[in-house]
Amino acid sequence: MVDAVLYFESDSGSRYRIIRGVKNRFGAVNEIGVFAMTGKGLVQVSNPSAIFLSGSSKDAPGSIVTVTREGTRPMLLELQALVDDSHLANPRRVAIGMEHNRLAMLLAVLHRHGGVSLSAHDVFVNVVGGLRVAETGTDLPVLLAILSSFRDRVLARGTVSFGEVGLSGEIRPVYNGEERLKEAAAQGFSSAIIPAANAPRHATGKLKIQTVNTLDEAISAAFD
Repeated sequence: MVDAVLYFESDSGSRYRIIRGVKNRFGAVNEIGVFAMTGKGLVQVSNPSAIFLSGSSKDAPGSIVTVTREGTRPMLLELQALVDDSHLANPRRVAIGMEHNRLAMLLAVLHRHGGVSLSAHDVFVNVVGGLRVAETGTDLPVLLAILSSFRDRVLARGTVSFGEVGLSGEIRPVYNGEERLKEAAAQGFSSAIIPAANAPRHATGKLKIQTVNTLDEAISAAFD
């Protein structure tokens, strides 16, 4: 009988270690703990959101912050995208920290419903900090980061985003949206682009909420 299986996740160049519970007969599953490796051993990180943000003071195209859920914990992550001209017959699609097939699907949706073709470009997407995300809430911010790099336009400072993108270009809600917004507000973010169905029922501090129903609306909210 196995009640829980715990294992470490880490990037070879990072001092941080993630302990993930992947099997638990009772209670929440997929919970994580974040620790820093120090000279005295592992030390708990009390604010995981802060360590997964780059902390760069310089805004750059292709960067956006999203709020994911790991177990019962909302966590802020930085997503980065790079779109470049390809000299290959089959342009590369590289996804680090997310599923490769999902990236291919999102690029097809962007072409069909966003009017942006990247068939002649290499596309690289990276989850900063070495964490791997599997939830669909990163769909919308991934596409916004890709567009930001492709258009060479910086997204507004202090903006976060989350939302699932459907095959018909609709922006679908994700679970625990209000908790995600509260975490973003607590970390000092000022605006959020989210699905209309995730509009908060209660105040979220000074966070300006932009709700969208379609990919076109999301693109307009981010770049107009």
